[in-house]
Amino acid sequence: MQQLFPSIEPYQTQMLPVSDGHSLYIEECGQPDGLPVVFLHGGPGAGCESYHRRFFDPDVYRIILFDQRGCGRSVPHASLHGNTTDALVADMETIRERLDVDQWVVFGGSWGSTLGLVYAETFPERVLGLVLRGIFLCRPADIQWFYQQGASALLPDHWEGFLEPVPADERGDLVNAYYRLLTGDDEVARMAAAKAWSLWEGLASTLLPKAAVTDHFAHSKTALSLARIECHYFVNNSFMLENQILRDATRLQKIPGIIVHGRYDVVCPLEQAWDLHRAWPQSCLQIVQDAGHSATEHGIVDALVAATNQFSRRFR
Repeated sequence: MQQLFPSIEPYQTQMLPVSDGHSLYIEECGQPDGLPVVFLHGGPGAGCESYHRRFFDPDVYRIILFDQRGCGRSVPHASLHGNTTDALVADMETIRERLDVDQWVVFGGSWGSTLGLVYAETFPERVLGLVLRGIFLCRPADIQWFYQQGASALLPDHWEGFLEPVPADERGDLVNAYYRLLTGDDEVARMAAAKAWSLWEGLASTLLPKAAVTDHFAHSKTALSLARIECHYFVNNSFMLENQILRDATRLQKIPGIIVHGRYDVVCPLEQAWDLHRAWPQSCLQIVQDAGHSATEHGIVDALVAATNQFSRRFR
């Protein structure tokens, strides 16, 4: 079974000013003249972690990671102003041009798969290949499944914690109820809502409980940006047209893709990866039989590292 590559440190970091007052943290690891790959973290609003560098052979790849608007080391933290899908796609192009990259491999999981797909459908000529995990199509039904009714039936004990900050008479529309709490003036209520929202996702992400994952989601800084930015996107239909990703999937026809998805993914059920694969038959779908949603699941790690190794042989 494939393992993550050894820990590495960036050879270069920078802050890049973009539009609407945002500045993005960017780091580069591996080989400065290697095969470029851009890592797209989840959320939106989660930020990058050090282990994200380790899905790629550092002797082959020029590994580019950045924290999207409002999260991680980017500033201003948890900001919703100018934070849209189109803005994130434009940021990727700004980063590509700033780093003098002609084409790159795009690697993303969960919301990172969403952003990677929208970017590839917008700029297919810039994408050598796509490695995608835990496909999230951001359709209204996908949001309803995890934040209103669906996943709640599988994890009723954890669902109680998600419901707790919301008054009983507002639970018919939990995303909008949370948006009110997360953008309100009551700092205590805002932070309580952020932790409940974020912890619900963390608890649902792995097939078996994993303290390191839930601790990360429960961290105050991560929870605030993740909850506020996710909720901001979801009340605005993720700033996309209805079924946009599948509608535009024909634009992916010339791009090789590897899709990795856990069979028991509660956050983003396998149906989403299946629907994408059917709309993009040139892709390869790998279903990991003993995994949930998290990129830290052993079978997910194995499949993702195998995918990046496959692309390194193909493109370098």
